[in-house]
Amino acid sequence: MDSAVSDAVQGVSPLVEDDEQLLPWQTDRTRAPIATKIVVAGGFGVGKTTLVSTVSEIKPLETEALMTEASAETDDLTATPDKLTTTVAMDFGRITLDDDLVLYVFGTPGQQRFWFMWDDLVRGAIGAVVMADTRRLKDCFPALDYFESCGLPYIVAVNHFDETELFEPDDVREALTIPAHIPVMIMDARSRISVVETLLSLVGHALEETPE
Repeated sequence: MDSAVSDAVQGVSPLVEDDEQLLPWQTDRTRAPIATKIVVAGGFGVGKTTLVSTVSEIKPLETEALMTEASAETDDLTATPDKLTTTVAMDFGRITLDDDLVLYVFGTPGQQRFWFMWDDLVRGAIGAVVMADTRRLKDCFPALDYFESCGLPYIVAVNHFDETELFEPDDVREALTIPAHIPVMIMDARSRISVVETLLSLVGHALEETPE
Protein backbone atom coordinates (compact mmCIF):
# COMPACT_ATOMS: atom_id res chain seq x y z
CA MET A 1 0.00 0.00 0.00
CA ASP A 2 1.64 3.23 -1.14
CA SER A 3 -0.53 5.68 0.73
CA ALA A 4 -2.58 6.14 3.87
CA VAL A 5 -5.70 5.40 1.89
CA SER A 6 -5.54 2.44 -0.46
CA ASP A 7 -5.53 3.40 -4.11
CA ALA A 8 -7.07 0.04 -4.77
CA VAL A 9 -10.46 1.61 -4.18
CA GLN A 10 -11.75 2.38 -7.62
CA GLY A 11 -12.12 6.07 -8.38
CA VAL A 12 -9.97 7.29 -5.49
CA SER A 13 -7.12 9.58 -6.53
CA PRO A 14 -3.66 9.07 -4.99
CA LEU A 15 -2.89 11.31 -2.04
CA VAL A 16 -0.19 13.16 -4.00
CA GLU A 17 -1.04 14.44 -7.47
CA ASP A 18 1.69 14.60 -10.11
CA ASP A 19 1.79 18.40 -10.05
CA GLU A 20 1.34 18.76 -6.28
CA GLN A 21 4.20 20.42 -4.39
CA LEU A 22 5.63 17.97 -1.89
CA LEU A 23 5.80 18.97 1.75
CA PRO A 24 8.91 18.42 3.92
CA TRP A 25 7.52 15.33 5.61
CA GLN A 26 6.79 13.79 2.20
CA THR A 27 10.42 14.01 1.05
CA ASP A 28 12.34 13.58 4.32
CA ARG A 29 11.65 10.18 5.88
CA THR A 30 13.22 11.33 9.17
CA ARG A 31 10.38 13.81 9.62
CA ALA A 32 7.44 11.56 10.28
CA PRO A 33 4.20 13.57 10.23
CA ILE A 34 1.72 13.56 13.06
CA ALA A 35 -1.41 12.16 11.43
CA THR A 36 -4.75 12.67 13.13
CA LYS A 37 -8.32 11.88 12.21
CA ILE A 38 -11.25 14.20 12.73
CA VAL A 39 -14.93 13.80 11.94
CA VAL A 40 -17.41 16.34 10.58
CA ALA A 41 -21.03 15.64 11.51
CA GLY A 42 -24.36 17.40 11.47
CA GLY A 43 -27.78 17.39 9.90
CA PHE A 44 -28.79 16.83 6.30
CA GLY A 45 -27.65 19.60 3.94
CA VAL A 46 -25.72 21.54 6.59
CA GLY A 47 -22.54 21.80 4.48
CA LYS A 48 -20.36 18.86 5.50
CA THR A 49 -19.41 17.91 1.93
CA THR A 50 -18.71 21.56 1.13
CA LEU A 51 -16.42 21.87 4.16
CA VAL A 52 -14.38 18.81 3.22
CA SER A 53 -14.13 19.90 -0.43
CA THR A 54 -13.11 23.44 0.53
CA VAL A 55 -10.25 22.50 2.81
CA SER A 56 -8.87 19.30 1.26
CA GLU A 57 -5.48 19.58 -0.43
CA ILE A 58 -6.20 16.40 -2.38
CA LYS A 59 -9.14 15.57 -4.57
CA PRO A 60 -11.74 14.68 -1.95
CA LEU A 61 -13.54 11.37 -1.95
CA GLU A 62 -17.26 12.07 -2.10
CA THR A 63 -20.05 9.51 -2.07
CA GLU A 64 -22.86 11.69 -3.35
CA ALA A 65 -25.98 10.09 -4.82
CA LEU A 66 -28.90 11.71 -6.59
CA MET A 67 -31.92 12.43 -4.44
CA THR A 68 -34.98 10.33 -5.22
CA GLU A 69 -38.66 10.83 -4.55
CA ALA A 70 -38.35 8.39 -1.66
CA SER A 71 -35.56 10.47 -0.15
CA ALA A 72 -37.57 13.65 -0.56
CA GLU A 73 -40.29 12.09 1.58
CA THR A 74 -37.91 11.39 4.48
CA ASP A 75 -35.45 14.33 4.28
CA ASP A 76 -36.39 17.92 5.14
CA LEU A 77 -35.64 20.01 2.05
CA THR A 78 -37.26 23.19 3.34
CA ALA A 79 -33.97 25.05 3.87
CA THR A 80 -32.20 23.45 0.88
CA PRO A 81 -34.77 23.21 -1.94
CA ASP A 82 -32.08 23.15 -4.64
CA LYS A 83 -30.15 20.22 -3.14
CA LEU A 84 -30.10 17.36 -5.65
CA THR A 85 -27.60 14.96 -4.07
CA THR A 86 -26.91 13.45 -0.67
CA THR A 87 -23.94 11.72 0.98
CA VAL A 88 -24.60 7.99 1.32
CA ALA A 89 -21.31 6.80 2.87
CA MET A 90 -18.75 9.46 3.75
CA ASP A 91 -16.67 12.38 2.54
CA PHE A 92 -12.90 12.19 2.89
CA GLY A 93 -10.17 14.80 2.54
CA ARG A 94 -6.72 15.72 3.84
CA ILE A 95 -5.14 18.94 5.00
CA THR A 96 -1.60 19.57 6.26
CA LEU A 97 -1.16 22.12 9.04
CA ASP A 98 2.17 23.46 10.33
CA ASP A 99 4.22 21.44 7.78
CA ASP A 100 4.01 18.09 9.57
CA LEU A 101 0.57 17.95 11.20
CA VAL A 102 -1.76 16.08 8.88
CA LEU A 103 -5.50 16.01 9.43
CA TYR A 104 -7.59 13.35 7.75
CA VAL A 105 -11.12 14.71 7.57
CA PHE A 106 -14.10 12.35 7.44
CA GLY A 107 -17.59 13.70 6.81
CA THR A 108 -20.50 11.61 8.07
CA PRO A 109 -23.81 11.16 6.24
CA GLY A 110 -26.52 13.28 7.82
CA GLN A 111 -29.66 11.23 7.37
CA GLN A 112 -30.96 9.04 10.17
CA ARG A 113 -30.96 5.91 8.02
CA PHE A 114 -27.14 6.15 7.75
CA TRP A 115 -26.40 6.70 11.45
CA PHE A 116 -25.37 3.06 11.81
CA MET A 117 -22.10 4.00 10.04
CA TRP A 118 -21.05 6.57 12.62
CA ASP A 119 -19.32 4.12 14.98
CA ASP A 120 -16.95 3.00 12.22
CA LEU A 121 -16.26 6.53 10.95
CA VAL A 122 -15.56 7.91 14.43
CA ARG A 123 -13.22 5.11 15.51
CA GLY A 124 -9.71 6.53 16.05
CA ALA A 125 -10.73 10.20 15.73
CA ILE A 126 -9.34 12.82 18.11
CA GLY A 127 -12.43 14.99 17.86
CA ALA A 128 -15.42 16.13 15.85
CA VAL A 129 -16.90 19.25 14.31
CA VAL A 130 -20.67 19.38 14.74
CA MET A 131 -22.04 21.63 12.02
CA ALA A 132 -25.27 23.52 12.59
CA ASP A 133 -27.71 25.57 10.53
CA THR A 134 -29.59 28.19 12.57
CA ARG A 135 -32.71 27.56 10.48
CA ARG A 136 -32.71 23.92 11.61
CA LEU A 137 -30.83 23.73 14.90
CA LYS A 138 -32.69 20.59 15.97
CA ASP A 139 -30.97 18.68 13.15
CA CYS A 140 -27.65 18.76 15.00
CA PHE A 141 -29.04 17.29 18.24
CA PRO A 142 -28.34 13.65 17.24
CA ALA A 143 -24.66 14.47 16.60
CA LEU A 144 -24.37 16.41 19.86
CA ASP A 145 -25.95 13.55 21.80
CA TYR A 146 -23.73 10.99 20.07
CA PHE A 147 -20.43 12.72 20.86
CA GLU A 148 -21.52 13.54 24.40
CA SER A 149 -22.37 9.90 25.01
CA CYS A 150 -19.15 8.49 23.56
CA GLY A 151 -16.95 11.14 25.19
CA LEU A 152 -15.30 12.38 21.99
CA PRO A 153 -14.19 16.04 22.17
CA TYR A 154 -16.19 18.23 19.81
CA ILE A 155 -16.85 21.82 18.86
CA VAL A 156 -19.93 23.41 17.29
CA ALA A 157 -19.53 25.25 13.98
CA VAL A 158 -22.51 27.22 12.68
CA ASN A 159 -22.39 27.34 8.89
CA HIS A 160 -23.71 30.79 7.99
CA PHE A 161 -25.74 30.68 4.79
CA ASP A 162 -26.32 33.70 2.55
CA GLU A 163 -29.49 35.69 3.23
CA THR A 164 -29.93 34.19 6.70
CA GLU A 165 -29.75 36.00 10.01
CA LEU A 166 -26.30 36.09 11.57
CA PHE A 167 -26.37 35.02 15.21
CA GLU A 168 -23.68 35.42 17.84
CA PRO A 169 -21.95 32.29 19.19
CA ASP A 170 -23.43 32.91 22.64
CA ASP A 171 -26.94 32.88 21.15
CA VAL A 172 -26.27 29.48 19.57
CA ARG A 173 -24.68 28.17 22.76
CA GLU A 174 -27.77 29.11 24.73
CA ALA A 175 -30.18 27.67 22.17
CA LEU A 176 -28.34 24.33 22.08
CA THR A 177 -27.38 24.37 25.78
CA ILE A 178 -23.72 23.83 24.90
CA PRO A 179 -21.39 23.70 27.95
CA ALA A 180 -19.17 26.74 28.44
CA HIS A 181 -15.90 24.87 27.81
CA ILE A 182 -16.93 23.74 24.30
CA PRO A 183 -16.05 26.20 21.51
CA VAL A 184 -18.91 27.53 19.38
CA MET A 185 -17.92 29.20 16.11
CA ILE A 186 -19.65 30.99 13.25
CA MET A 187 -18.06 29.94 9.97
CA ASP A 188 -18.51 29.69 6.21
CA ALA A 189 -17.93 26.21 4.78
CA ARG A 190 -17.04 27.77 1.41
CA SER A 191 -14.12 29.74 2.86
CA ARG A 192 -10.84 27.86 3.26
CA ILE A 193 -9.59 30.28 5.92
CA SER A 194 -12.80 29.92 7.88
CA VAL A 195 -12.66 26.12 7.72
CA VAL A 196 -8.98 26.02 8.73
CA GLU A 197 -9.73 28.21 11.75
CA THR A 198 -12.51 25.81 12.69
CA LEU A 199 -10.24 22.77 12.42
CA LEU A 200 -7.50 24.48 14.44
CA SER A 201 -10.05 25.25 17.13
CA LEU A 202 -11.03 21.58 17.25
CA VAL A 203 -7.41 20.40 17.48
CA GLY A 204 -6.73 22.84 20.31
CA HIS A 205 -9.86 21.79 22.15
CA ALA A 206 -9.08 18.09 21.70
CA LEU A 207 -5.58 18.63 23.12
CA GLU A 208 -7.05 20.39 26.15
CA GLU A 209 -9.57 17.63 26.73
CA THR A 210 -7.15 14.73 26.16
CA PRO A 211 -3.59 16.14 26.49
CA GLU A 212 -1.99 12.69 26.47
